[in-house]
Amino acid sequence: MPLAREESSPLFAGTAAGTLRLIFYLALAMVLMVLDHRNGWLWRLRYATAIVVEPVYRLASLPADGMHAMSVAFADRRMLTEENQRLREDLLLANAKLNRMSAVAQQNERLKELLDTQRSLELHVQMARVIGVDLGAYRYRMMINVGARDGVKAGQPVIDAHGVMGQVINVLPTSSMVMLVTDPDHALPVMIERTGLRTIAYGSRSGEQLTLPMIPMAADVRPGDKLLTSGLGGRFPEGFPVGEIRSVGPGQAGTFLEARAQPSADLDRTDEVLLLHDLAEPAGPPPPANPAGPPADEAPAPATSATVPRVTLPAASSSAVKPASAQAARVPQP
Repeated sequence: MPLAREESSPLFAGTAAGTLRLIFYLALAMVLMVLDHRNGWLWRLRYATAIVVEPVYRLASLPADGMHAMSVAFADRRMLTEENQRLREDLLLANAKLNRMSAVAQQNERLKELLDTQRSLELHVQMARVIGVDLGAYRYRMMINVGARDGVKAGQPVIDAHGVMGQVINVLPTSSMVMLVTDPDHALPVMIERTGLRTIAYGSRSGEQLTLPMIPMAADVRPGDKLLTSGLGGRFPEGFPVGEIRSVGPGQAGTFLEARAQPSADLDRTDEVLLLHDLAEPAGPPPPANPAGPPADEAPAPATSATVPRVTLPAASSSAVKPASAQAARVPQP
């Protein structure tokens, strides 16, 4: 079977024609190199060709560029989302710290006011912290963190930096219950600072104001008058702020004026209070007198080293003295 003849011949065949073709191409290459070196023709040709070929390159690299752009976009979005979340958490933490610092600053300010009040008073006071509030039906009381182990006793006045808050009514080993001045069961002797009029301030059922129901009709009482403790009763020392009168009008019976006052103390906002320890002696009836005894001239004289003559009383006198002595013996000793 005959072999198929090759239709295409090599570019540089091993014949004389191939050798001449090679020499021609070499000479053409040398000429082009010299012309390109001297005149830059080929550079211009390459520049013009690049303008035509560049869109083809861009079109060929378009899928790769698109994938790269999508990956960068997703990575940037994820990074931005994470950074946004981190910044949001940092902002919340910063706001929480700022609020905490504001609360601590307010607490420090209240403590400073209490310390200033403690230094300005010539009384023995004790600081306590409010740990609970009892706002039941017509009950306005609070619990503090000091009790019998800390020397607290029932009846001690409780104040803050602005005025009287109430008094201790129940003492436990480590805590105490305080009745606020706005409790309906609380009564406080007060006086009006401007006129010196004395009256009694009661708590109200609303728990926000004080009621003064027994003011004489002819009394000079105006809104804005300051109320101070009068010291009567010996429970609250004299001169502590109690409140400020807000309104005055006729009472329900029509025989007295009735006033409403706003307490001076921060009853619903304070966290630290002061307990007064130096209390005045409670006012009350005088102590009973010593029982009557025999006359001083008939009382036996104390024994001394000197000899005292014995006095012999008559029978009638002796009988008169005995009943008196017996009656004096029956009188109970104080």
